[in-house]
Amino acid sequence: MQDRLGHTAFGLVAACSALAIVVATVADLGLTQFTVQRLAAEPGFADSQFPTLLPMRGLLTLLALLALLAVGWGLGYRGSQLYLLAAVGAGLLLTQYGQFLRAPVQARQHFNTDAVLSVLEKLLALGLVVGLLLGGQLGLGSYVGARLAAAAFTAVLFMGLLRRLFGRLPHRWPRWRPAGQLLRGSMPFAFIALLYGVNERVDMVLLERLSSAREAGYYAGAYRWLDAIMMYAWTVLPLFFARFAHAAARPRELRQLLWLGQRVVAIPLLLLVAFVLFRGEVLFWQFGHSTGPELARMVLCLKILFLNVLVHAFFAIYSTLLTSTRHQQAVSWLVALSIGLNLTLNLLLLPRYGAIAAAINTLLSVLLVSGGYVWLVSQRMRVRVPWHLMAQLALAFGLLCGSWYLVRTQLTLVWWLETGLMGVFFAGLLPLTGLVKLRELHQLLKLVQSKRG
Repeated sequence: MQDRLGHTAFGLVAACSALAIVVATVADLGLTQFTVQRLAAEPGFADSQFPTLLPMRGLLTLLALLALLAVGWGLGYRGSQLYLLAAVGAGLLLTQYGQFLRAPVQARQHFNTDAVLSVLEKLLALGLVVGLLLGGQLGLGSYVGARLAAAAFTAVLFMGLLRRLFGRLPHRWPRWRPAGQLLRGSMPFAFIALLYGVNERVDMVLLERLSSAREAGYYAGAYRWLDAIMMYAWTVLPLFFARFAHAAARPRELRQLLWLGQRVVAIPLLLLVAFVLFRGEVLFWQFGHSTGPELARMVLCLKILFLNVLVHAFFAIYSTLLTSTRHQQAVSWLVALSIGLNLTLNLLLLPRYGAIAAAINTLLSVLLVSGGYVWLVSQRMRVRVPWHLMAQLALAFGLLCGSWYLVRTQLTLVWWLETGLMGVFFAGLLPLTGLVKLRELHQLLKLVQSKRG
């Protein structure tokens, strides 16, 4: 899409989407997570409170759209830009409302149904965009319209599915007292969601407003790969969240889980970071309409952003450890501090340096918050920070990068052969540096075989 629309048009869409996500996060007020938690824990919550939540969440969606347009007007969006913001925002707000409608499905443990619903809108949007592309009708308006149509259809479908699964959906106009009680219960979820939502999306909005839509397009082209790769960490870390919480009173077990989790999260990410540092240009093969300088700028942004992945590989597990052992408030203040640093640096540097400054500012903010995580663990928990394990990971990564540099400078290989060779080399480094022990591999193989049996 970015290759067809151009960096300027796609940068504007990316900025509108980022702003809409921030406003939508505020508008949700943590109600989606709160509803899932309460419905799962209290079966009677559906009959007593969901009739109030359903229309209240719909009303918040409408108010959020108005708030989005007001914020957009305040940031300088006018004319066609404001219409674009309205269309993009309406689609994202409908998507979020659909996520809220999925809450009863998640809470009732209908995991297969929820898995299908989670990708349905994306499949519909993809189908519509492919149809427009094949028909030669793909443009900025048709692309945004396809996303809006997919979101609207999915929200209506979710509403019908709820009626089919759970019968008639009673609803009543929200009254101040019960609505206030529900909102007070959802506030902790809202605060955390808002912090993370602002931290991840504000760069794109400020970049488009303070620099240019073209620079925002460059940043969006690189940032999508950061989003994609970090899905590995955001999939693995929740698995350790429950284990950490269960072992909170047993420091020895907690320490063993931390050491295991750090390796499980970090090892695959280290290989991916090295690939991007030496072969990042391969990921932009689809940009046939971009010039050499444009591609070079996106590749540089990508490499800086993947240093963020490197930091997360080492330290993201500490955030999970803290939040799972009732240190959420301290983590929230750290994230808020990093947001303040990020905003300050953006205001100072974005007008002059554009997308490169946004990538560097993100890296500096991540370094600040990650250092805070380690400090909190060392000061507030009875778990020793495994510096020796971090040194082993750093050694393995350093050897991998040094060897990759030699291969790049001394040999002339196609990128896939070079990557495969370095992947094999990195696998050999893991037992040599002590990160993976043969005994652990044998235990893992036995576990897999027993499960298959």
